[in-house]
Amino acid sequence: MAKFFAVTIIAIAIISAIPILRHTWWMAEDISTHGAPIDEQMSETMAEAGIAFLASQFILAFFIWKFSNPKPGDKVKNFPGGAKAMVWAAVLLVGTEVMALGVFGVKAWANVYFTPPSADAMSVQVQAGQFAFYFRYPGPDGKFATAHPDLISEANQNFYGLDLDHDPDAKDDIVTAQMAVPVNREIHLLMHTKDVGHSFFVPELRVQQDFVPGLDLSLHFTATKVGKYEIVCTQLCGLGHYNMKAYISVLSQPDFDNWLKQQAAMQ
Repeated sequence: MAKFFAVTIIAIAIISAIPILRHTWWMAEDISTHGAPIDEQMSETMAEAGIAFLASQFILAFFIWKFSNPKPGDKVKNFPGGAKAMVWAAVLLVGTEVMALGVFGVKAWANVYFTPPSADAMSVQVQAGQFAFYFRYPGPDGKFATAHPDLISEANQNFYGLDLDHDPDAKDDIVTAQMAVPVNREIHLLMHTKDVGHSFFVPELRVQQDFVPGLDLSLHFTATKVGKYEIVCTQLCGLGHYNMKAYISVLSQPDFDNWLKQQAAMQ
């Protein structure tokens, strides 16, 4: 029975590795300028973790096969150095692997999190709230009006709390429930949540950023392919979390300009 269990462990380990090696369920198409090193880092991580997983399962199966049915009179053997040596070996092995992934991962994340957006990046504000995203674009003056939390009203569709009666900058701000950006232009997202924690995840853009209550967060990217892509919240944020999503349309510059004019006319 023990030998059957050992063979079963090896079979399950190999079968589970086949879809990963064949990329059966792999990542979505990359449409960002920074995605290539992230994909490379993901492949390296999967390779290291996969090799470690298979090695551990093979070792486990070997020990089950060899030592699960001791014969009467067999001497009990101890691991050289005892449990302490095993713990130190595990710490050094796992620690070295994690450190290596971190060192190599700097290259993947540097362009997104360790470098500021360019001066001519287009700014878009993103607000998350149970259970929707809203996006704000500055008008022709290029300025965002001051947001007043006490003026936020879902009933009046004043999602950003703009003082339309007294703030001239608020009159040309454009607020939408869907997002659009021009292709091949850097976008600078200014992100905040009005209630609990949420997340902004677009697989094709290789960006995933959590919203943290009380913090204004920044993220920048450049989309390289025209199309429509889903934005989803990946943080459990309440009963309506499953349905919290929006769409980002990557448009040519002329199409984006027309879209922005249409949204301005609807304000």
